[in-house]
Amino acid sequence: MSFFSKMFGSKGAESSSNGAASKEARSETITHLKEFVRGHQGCEAFIEPPTRVTQTTMVIVADTGEWTRRRVPDPATARKVAKQLGVPAFDVNLSGYPSRMREWNEKQRKQR
Repeated sequence: MSFFSKMFGSKGAESSSNGAASKEARSETITHLKEFVRGHQGCEAFIEPPTRVTQTTMVIVADTGEWTRRRVPDPATARKVAKQLGVPAFDVNLSGYPSRMREWNEKQRKQR
């Protein structure tokens, strides 16, 4: 069983209808997150709850404030992925976003 299969599991009929495309997307997500963490120091994961228009997402923020966001099946899976990546995970509803993320966003806006 692959790392991704262990983390995201099978959803029965849902995963059989999505087939290889779903597995490929999941693999790309894990690869992206691993590369981001490997290329940035001081990373932390912030788990965002699902809304009416988006499913659960995980934001990984580096110590510079640079960040990346990816969809995950649920908060429990997000915590498992964060643990596997070796980064602490926080519930964004409880902790909020780090100020370094807002500062990085503002700096990017000014550079445009």
